[in-house]
Order: sequence, then structure tokens, then C-alpha cells
Amino acid sequence: MTTRIVIIGGGQAGGWAAKTLRDEGFEGEICVIAEEAWDFYERPPLSKATLLEPEAQLPRLFSVEAQQALNLNWYRPLRAEFLDREAKTVVLSNGERLSYNMLLLATGGRARLPGEAWANHQQVYTLRHWQDAQRLKERLAQSNTLAIVGGGWIGLEIAASARKSGVAVTLYEQQPALCMRSVSAEVSARLADIHRQQGVDIRTGCGTLELEDRHGLPTIHCDGQRETFDTVVVGIGVDLNLELARDAGLLIDRGIVVDAQGRTSDPSIFAAGDVAQHHQYGLCIQSWAFAQNQAVATAKAMLNAGAAGYDEAPWLWSDQYQYNIQILGIPHTGSRTLVREDSLYFSLDENGRLTQLVAFNDARTVKLAKRWMAAGRDLSEVPLTDPAFSLMSLR
Repeated sequence: MTTRIVIIGGGQAGGWAAKTLRDEGFEGEICVIAEEAWDFYERPPLSKATLLEPEAQLPRLFSVEAQQALNLNWYRPLRAEFLDREAKTVVLSNGERLSYNMLLLATGGRARLPGEAWANHQQVYTLRHWQDAQRLKERLAQSNTLAIVGGGWIGLEIAASARKSGVAVTLYEQQPALCMRSVSAEVSARLADIHRQQGVDIRTGCGTLELEDRHGLPTIHCDGQRETFDTVVVGIGVDLNLELARDAGLLIDRGIVVDAQGRTSDPSIFAAGDVAQHHQYGLCIQSWAFAQNQAVATAKAMLNAGAAGYDEAPWLWSDQYQYNIQILGIPHTGSRTLVREDSLYFSLDENGRLTQLVAFNDARTVKLAKRWMAAGRDLSEVPLTDPAFSLMSLR
């Protein structure tokens, strides 16, 4: 009997899992259930190159030839509606039933909106899919003013792209600082300075926002002020697509609970990407690197129970204006942050161990920091803030 692996999700995690299965020699059937009609593609360019380049193409994960060589059976655009673990069967939105020997859940998430009024307004946009980017790009070309709701990474990237296109940007963030859940206060302040220098009007700590309509245009009501914009983009995070796993009785915490090999509480079912809870950090890491690398490790474990598994520290990057910003690790309560020339931000715990590094245009130090973090190196006596001190000496 031919072994069949079913992958639910046509995003980056699903793509890299499928490719890894073939690279590792799996010759059985691979079925992919995907809500979108497109082949696997990357999401990071959607807020940058896709919005800026006149003839932007689908940012494919693999070339057309490499994609075809994977020999996949696609079920798209369709949803997986029900997972019967006992029968090892997935029920699709068209009523079809698909059996599996092993299953990978890479269901990702959907853009969150503050409420029904936002979801129903024609000039309120989110950015999650290729079609979202196409719609937003077309609208921005007709817009003079843009409001962005959400001061996280996606909001800041869209702000940078809009400013490069000459659109006036007002950014609303309910929290007191930008990206404050993912970086230190010092980094938040640096991000705010960069965007204000580019003309972005940043409103932090703005409380609950209300949306009204004024002659077909979105009007935001905040702290007694009403402002009307040509376009509004909401970037306040995602709601993870956990319903399928939850209804099937899999162990769920913040996401789908997996071990280092991506295995869920059902030994025949694995999870990868946004919905997979990082087994060491207890978080769902929504980043390009996690979606790819954790999916690769999981696919190897699906074929080999003795595979090494995934043990990398969280790492993500963001391009904004002339800056490539790389974030390694996550902030810890009580960490102190040391700043080196407004380009490197080291957060150390009470034992001098690096918990997070944020680097502006300095990829080389990020590579070094991965070694320090893996080794648990004590950096408390190292003059990290002295620009005359060579960080390369810590290799």
C-alpha cells in the first residue's frame, strides 16, 4: 500500500515540509489542502516589494520546475472542515474525504480585525495573502492619506512602503510603545525615531479605536478626535487557525503543543509553522525562519523517528527604509539592555546571558550572538557598548 502524507496548509511551512519530504527520499503520495489557488509563496515580501514594485510577481518559494518536481496532489482552493483521528480521515469543504497515514497541520492564521464595522468597510484592508497585497497596492496608488492600526512589525513595514510611495501615514498603537511585546523599550524608541524622521505621525497609547464611515471613507475616532483617511490598514496580529486541531481533541495551549520533532499529542499528526507552539519557549513564533526551519525539522522527523528535531532560538527580520533589522531571541522580564552606537541592542539576564539581540544593519553580529546564546555565555563583564571593542574577539 502506498503511504500517503496529507499536509493541511499551502503556506511557507507546508511548502518546506513538502520539499523536505521529497529531498529526504519520500516517494509516497503527498496531498496538500490549501485555501488559496497559488503554489507555495513567501509572505514577507507582501508588505515590501509586492507593494512597491510596479510589476511584482508572486514571491514563489520554489521555481516552477522545482514545484512540479515535488509531484503533489493539490486540493485547492478548499478547506479542511473536520479531522477524524480514529479513521485517519480529513473531510474537505467540498464533502470529499481524504485518508492519511501521517498528517501535517500547517494551517497558519488569519488577520485579526477589531470588530464587524472594520470587517465590512470597503476601504479597510488587512495584509495576509497575495490577493490582499494586490488589492492594497491598487488602493494605495489612489490614496493620499493612510491610517495604520497596529504598531507591530507588519504595520511598520507597511508604513515604510507607503512613505516610499509618497502617501501620508498616521499610525495608531494602543500600547505605550511600538513592538513592545517583542523588543525592549530602547528598541521601541529607536523604531519610533526612524519612522518619525520619515514623516510618520505615530500615536501610541491611544486606547480603544472606533471606526465610522464618512461619505464612503473610513473615519477613526480616537480620544475625542475624528480623522478621515483614504485608506485604513489593520495590522494587529493574527488569530491562529486552531479550530481543526481543537475539535479533533489535540492538545492545545497557546498553539498546537508539539515536541522538538513537531509531533502533536497524536503520534500520526504533526504541526508546523505559526500554529506550532515552540517546545522550548512555549510561544507560537510567527516568523519566516520558524515557518521554514521548524517545518524542515518536522518533515525529517515524520520519516525518521530519530531525527534531531528543532532547537533554534527565535529569529526574525524586518526591512524598513534603509534598515535591515534582525531580532534574535525574545525579551525577558528583568533583562537590562545595553546599546552600542544605535545599531546593536543587547538584552542580558541577571546572569549576563544574552536573551535578545536586535541589530540594525549588522547581520554579522547576529551570527556571533547565536553562538553566544547557544553556549549560554556570560557577557556581564564584556564591554559590549564600547565601539572600540571588537565583538569578533568573542568568537
